[in-house]
Amino acid sequence: MQTINVGIIGTGWCGGIRANTCAASPLVKELHLAEIDEDRLKEVAAETNPTSSTTDYKEVIENDSLDTIIISATPETTHYPMAKEALLAGKHVFLEKPLSLTLEEADELIQIQKDKNLKFAIGYSQRFNHKFAYAKKSLMEKTIGEPVCVLVSRHVTRGLGTKISGRIKLSPAAMEATHDLDFVLWLMEPAKPVQVYSQSAYGAMKNITGSVDAQWIMVTMDNGVILNIGAGWTMPPGHPNYSATWIELTGTDGMLIIDDTHRDVIFNTMENGIRLPMSTMPGEPVEHVFAGPMHNETIHWIEAVAFDRPEMCPAEQARKVMEIYMAADISAELNEAVKLPLVGATLSADAFS
Repeated sequence: MQTINVGIIGTGWCGGIRANTCAASPLVKELHLAEIDEDRLKEVAAETNPTSSTTDYKEVIENDSLDTIIISATPETTHYPMAKEALLAGKHVFLEKPLSLTLEEADELIQIQKDKNLKFAIGYSQRFNHKFAYAKKSLMEKTIGEPVCVLVSRHVTRGLGTKISGRIKLSPAAMEATHDLDFVLWLMEPAKPVQVYSQSAYGAMKNITGSVDAQWIMVTMDNGVILNIGAGWTMPPGHPNYSATWIELTGTDGMLIIDDTHRDVIFNTMENGIRLPMSTMPGEPVEHVFAGPMHNETIHWIEAVAFDRPEMCPAEQARKVMEIYMAADISAELNEAVKLPLVGATLSADAFS
């Protein structure tokens, strides 16, 4: 059996999930961890029994024995330099979103990948949500005919929104709707986006992190299909890191409605009231199983490297998502539609000023 050696940089929420998945895989021979938080590093090391652990990520990148590096570090400003170093070191790279902060950086990383003939994937875990996969299957098999329009509405709790928008000034389009932009572009292949219009609204978050509360994005595709994606991060406190998504996919011969609001399992106690377990986007471990897509996404990446299979979400596709949420932020700021493709756009905090 082909086995590989894996390095993980960043073992926080997502990195911890990926570390545990790698540790449990028979395809992973060696696991090497890097994390600047020493307490968290000790915690994940105790769970995964890695071959090595360090607070210096460069030790992982410089490890010649590694086949692949998974980068789950924050803040997001670290993604481009870490991914560049790992690719230049000849490692297959799996990188959490966003791919980078500018299109120029994204293009540079993709060119390095091509020059070195490496795999380079971005962590859009919702492609591994079985409900979302069913939507893709329905369109591929034309069970609802040709697509007409798509509606996606996603909301997360303000606790999670504060955590995300507090560490970097990126919009809901870039940090939340990005998953759904990837999903709808995946659904619509090979159609391409040609225009973006977006509006955002301030509310509870303005005095906390300076962020808008919600952002809605309308994308026009070159085949006439209209995509409507909304994302917000000011849902009142509830189950930790709760995420709720509602999807309507309309076709010429039918309609698919997906309820991913996690109301199928309700836990109610005198102490905490109603809670909706297994309701985060990545998912959570439940004894011998993992309830959520991130575990399966990580397994897919391990197998892609071990068996030389294609990546599920290559960086080139993630770049297309970047271009749309950048256009959305520009549109919201200018209050007008933005044509695609963009040239020389930079992901910035302009929308927050």
